[in-house]
Amino acid sequence: MAADGAKITTIDPSTAEPLADYNETSFEEIDTILDGAHEAAAAWRSTAPAARAVALRRLGIALHRQRSELALLATNEMGKPLAESLAEVDKCAWACDWFAHHAPAMLEPVPADTDALRAEVEFEPLGVLFAIMPWNFPYWQVVRALAPALAAGNVVVLKHAPSTTGCALALRDLVHSAGLHDGLLSVIVAGFDHTPAVSERVITDDRVAAVTLTGSTGAGRAVAAIAGRALKKTVLELGGSDPFVVLADADIEAAARWALRSRFQNTGQSCIATKRIIVEEPAASEFTERFVNLVELLRLGDPRDPDVTVGPLARADLREALERQVDQSVAQGARVLTGGKAPDRPGFYYEPTVLDQVVPGMPVLVDEVFGPAVPIVTAPDPASAISLANDTTFGLGSNLWTADLDRARDLARSLQAGHTAINGMTTSDPRMPFGGIKDSDYGRELSTYGLHEFVNIHSVVVESPSGPPANRVTIE
Repeated sequence: MAADGAKITTIDPSTAEPLADYNETSFEEIDTILDGAHEAAAAWRSTAPAARAVALRRLGIALHRQRSELALLATNEMGKPLAESLAEVDKCAWACDWFAHHAPAMLEPVPADTDALRAEVEFEPLGVLFAIMPWNFPYWQVVRALAPALAAGNVVVLKHAPSTTGCALALRDLVHSAGLHDGLLSVIVAGFDHTPAVSERVITDDRVAAVTLTGSTGAGRAVAAIAGRALKKTVLELGGSDPFVVLADADIEAAARWALRSRFQNTGQSCIATKRIIVEEPAASEFTERFVNLVELLRLGDPRDPDVTVGPLARADLREALERQVDQSVAQGARVLTGGKAPDRPGFYYEPTVLDQVVPGMPVLVDEVFGPAVPIVTAPDPASAISLANDTTFGLGSNLWTADLDRARDLARSLQAGHTAINGMTTSDPRMPFGGIKDSDYGRELSTYGLHEFVNIHSVVVESPSGPPANRVTIE
């Protein structure tokens, strides 16, 4: 429970200076929020899918109109380069437009071929969805849950990361200003110390139907345990250690460029960023040289500067964790090819870093590295490369580079991941399901699959009043 007068102070990670103070939400205020969300859900579920689509289109338009203000706020609160913040807002608008266009058809009853007079599967909203979201994509993480939830007739109560509280409130206000019903998106403000108690309070409330979380594996286990006791549906996205596998016949120059983008976008703070580069031995020397040269062209600095390509990490503790992972790996024998330290300047910066001579067991391979550092590992052959790629507790995304597309499809089936990009990089896309396996998560977001995660899949069967056909055997 938030203490009376408890506040959150957001910090500009490029300067380590305070940005703004926000009051935490008390348990009494949470009760009022849940009342409002429950009432809104009752009204929203009766709104026709086509009308919900119109509302989503208005939200997409509002995101486009306020993209500059929203993007600057995200850059100020979590430090991503401004161009990437603008792209994030644009992607949110795209998701709203896509679900507005496609969701009504996804929610149409589906006929079933049975011996009843009529049988169909209907898709009905569950009600109030509790969304616990992280800071690294402060708008996209929310909207990729919000857009399909609203399209399906659900409403969302958001508990965002404390460091991006301003983004959470701005998104809530945008939903309201776009003319959507009050209560469709509500925000609970809670600091790190109070988040466990607040989450348990909300998850176990009878007014809440389901939970979605993007965060750490530890947070996912804690939320899943609470939701399990309360018998609430959950979808969890818990990070990854995505491999970027480069086979000897790949286009090495293109692979190096895509690996650079995949590793260092968002300053390396992405669940589906490349975390481990695995190169087949005949191509290792050329790839490493090209990749390191590209990394050394990256410009570290103020994320509001349009020429900057890598900003600060979002918080001081995140930089400290990255420093430990790199330093411990170097102590165990890894070699720094470029970078490898925090520059002497204000803010939470860390140099873009590449390591080689990395072996299994080192932190940069075992842990999820959430920042601008990446190991390069050499594999003697494709089978060994796939084995190394799968040697992780995570299973979110994967990347595979080869000129042989037939072989690529076969190898992709051996990669233990929810998404494999062949000759490209893993991205999230409203048109495709997003999620993973193992410690990365369960459930799916986006696309038809994500839309149907938080609906009641309702079988409706109309029988003949005269009874079942003579040849039907019924077992109950």
